[in-house]
This record gives sequence, C-alpha cells and structure tokens, in this order.
Amino acid sequence: MKYTTMPSVEIVNIAYTIDSVHLKRNVELELFLPEGLLGNEMLNLLLLNDGQDAEALGLGDTLANLQRQQQIGPLVVAAIKASAERVQEYGVAGVPDFMGRGSKAQAYSDFVILELIPFIEGTLNMPIRGKRAFAGFSLGGLSAFDIAWGNEAHFDAVGVFSGSFWWRKKDLSEGYTDQDRILHQRIADTQGKPELKFWLMTGTEDETADRNKNFIIDSIDDTVDVIKELLLKGYKRPQDLAYYEVVGGRHDVATWGKAMSAFLCWAF
Repeated sequence: MKYTTMPSVEIVNIAYTIDSVHLKRNVELELFLPEGLLGNEMLNLLLLNDGQDAEALGLGDTLANLQRQQQIGPLVVAAIKASAERVQEYGVAGVPDFMGRGSKAQAYSDFVILELIPFIEGTLNMPIRGKRAFAGFSLGGLSAFDIAWGNEAHFDAVGVFSGSFWWRKKDLSEGYTDQDRILHQRIADTQGKPELKFWLMTGTEDETADRNKNFIIDSIDDTVDVIKELLLKGYKRPQDLAYYEVVGGRHDVATWGKAMSAFLCWAF
C-alpha cells in the first residue's frame, strides 16, 4: 500500500510601510508569501485592496490550504491597507462621483504602479514571472478594476468582490440614468481592448436596493452590465470572463472570505 504525504506549506506574512510620494502619506501593507522560496519558482503576484481585512478573510489559511493541495502555484499577496482617505483614494481615476468621492484615485493608481510594484519586486529580490492580478472588495474592487484597466502592461487579471459598480456622476434625484455610471462609461469609451481577464462576484443578498424596480438588486444588475460592456469590447465567456454569484452572500468580509478560494484557483 502506498501513502501520499501532502507537503507542508507555511505562509509567512511580513508588515511593511511605504512613505508614498504620490499619496503624501505612509502606506501600510502585508506581504503573504510561501516560506522557503528558492528563487526559481514561477512566482505569481496578487495585489489586494482593503488589506486591513486580510486576517478576517482568513487569507493566510486559504493560501496555505490551496498551495498545500497544489490548487494554485506559488503566490505572493500584497495586502494594501486602506487609510482614513479610502473613499477619496478608491474610485475611478480622474472622475470623482457625484459627491466628489474618488478625488485621489489617480494618485492611488500612481502609487500602485510607480511605487508599490517596484517596492515589491525589490523586496522579494526575485522575478515575478507568473501571473499578476489585482483584486478588491466593494469600492476597493472598483479601484482594482480601474487601475488594472488603465495599466494592462502590469496585470493579467482582475478580481472584484461585490464591486461598487453603481459609482455614478449623478445622484438618483438629479435625473440619473444608467449612462451616468462612471466605470461602465469608461469601458465603453476606451479605445481598444486591454489584455486582461475578469472574475466578478456578487452575493444575492449584497443589498436590497433596486433602482429600476426589476426585482434584481442593483449590485447584480450593475455587475451584469459591466459584463455586457466587456462582451461588447470583444471579450469572450468563459475564456476572458467569469461571473461568480453566491446564493445568500452578503456585502461582508465573511462572504468574500468564502469566495476567495474560487477566485484564487481561477486566477492562479
């Protein structure tokens, strides 16, 4: 009789602080990486908004379990902690919403591309030759999508958990129409088709709001409409697009933590 022993995989998480020129503040983050990297692995990278929730998500345990079961390749996760300026730094770069939120989204994008990625590469001191993805939750998901969309040379994939795709230029009381959704319009207005793949998740209990009274919550409607815009760009399902709907899923960390394995297996 043969016995198969699964290799033990330990995940190390190390805290860092970056003095950001573009954000004019200190940015805290944690790097989660497999212990004992040799330097010749096909290493993957995930940037994760709202990294302050990493522990509540059970991120370390999820990474260890998936790598132990060889369901994902060697993966480094940079969990970027949000600041008190979260609603200004997250959003769509250059286009604040109707309340002026997202005014620092361009500065946050510049931080990610010009400061964070070089910092990670220098800290690891080994090449990231595998896939690169950016993911986030709620408004952090909108931010991750927008940054990857505008910087395709740095990313291969995007993951959005309960994304704030409702982000809009007009309040509902100001003559709002669906054409006022900022990200949908950005996708439509973009020339060409960024080389990216997309994993979009919603929960059936994300919210109760239903703007158009079609008995489908806005979270699902807005996400499905993002998919429609991507299909119009020429992306294909399932090759380029995955939609993951959690029955009973809520707009909370517990739901997103349960969905994390599905995203990681899809991306890596």
